[in-house]
Amino acid sequence: MTTPVSVSLVVNGVRHELELPARRLLSDALRHDLRLTGTHVGCEHGVCGACTVLVDGRPMRSCLLFAVSLDGAEITTVEGCQAPDGGMGPVQQAFHECHALQCGFCTPGFITTITAYLDDNPDPTRDEAREAISGNLCRCTGYVNIVSAVERAAELIGDRPGTGGA
Repeated sequence: MTTPVSVSLVVNGVRHELELPARRLLSDALRHDLRLTGTHVGCEHGVCGACTVLVDGRPMRSCLLFAVSLDGAEITTVEGCQAPDGGMGPVQQAFHECHALQCGFCTPGFITTITAYLDDNPDPTRDEAREAISGNLCRCTGYVNIVSAVERAAELIGDRPGTGGA
């Protein structure tokens, strides 16, 4: 038995002090230790993107990261992509409006990936939106509505007060 390692993570704006096995994956720490089950684990090889979370604002595969290696990091899960009032955030709203999900298993990874993408690219073309989601796999939708959701989320974000939108 190995000695647990102390790790401090800020997850969705809340600091958590954890004692974890050195080899605990971030996906497992989020799901099992913090009970944030929105992060899904699909392939467990970093290929599918279902486990994507934001680490210091950048999308990363949580199934490939040891939680203890992220001591002091800020993590945003799909639960942290909601609106300040607790409702749907702009990317979540766009997925709803554009019917961009079917079974929903891959959706959390898309939501976090698109959230980070739109922070850097607030007005993507359709081709740029398609490229932005190319690292996430979906077996149900055919991606057309997901690409539309990227465009719609950009519109929603641009229309928010204080963003310079209409």
